[in-house]
Amino acid sequence: MRKLFLYIIILVCTVRCSVNYSLSGASISPDVKTFSVSYIANHAANKQATLSDVFTEGLKDKFRSDAGLSLVSSGADLQFSGNITDYTTSYQGVTASQLAAQTRLTIAVKIKFVNKNDEKQNYEKRFSAYRDFDATESLSNVEDALIAEISEEIIESIFMESVANW
Repeated sequence: MRKLFLYIIILVCTVRCSVNYSLSGASISPDVKTFSVSYIANHAANKQATLSDVFTEGLKDKFRSDAGLSLVSSGADLQFSGNITDYTTSYQGVTASQLAAQTRLTIAVKIKFVNKNDEKQNYEKRFSAYRDFDATESLSNVEDALIAEISEEIIESIFMESVANW
């Protein structure tokens, strides 16, 4: 019994030392210490003034807080760059009186991810999300809240795609 207990302790320590796990779902190699995020420029046809800052700062905050990595300006272990490719509204559904029932705000971001320590994990991918709101509402009335929700979802997807290798 004592040998079994000792074996389990050694096994747990060995596994724990090979990969860092966190409550966020990230599994980050212990040799990954730094990350960088280039400015996420807005290339969407419809410009929204704060969107680039929301994504750039949101990615930085996510990796600082949930991955515990240090932000650096160059030479990072994990590198993110990209741009906003879509910021559109479209009508969804029609009421009996032939009016739109809902409006959909869609945001898409193209991200290039480079992992200097494991090139097999590199990717260039489009992430998108949307939220519907009542068509009688003005976008300007709900825009800030919708951008916050959509950007949070997209940033979480980028995070999971980058560091949740399971």
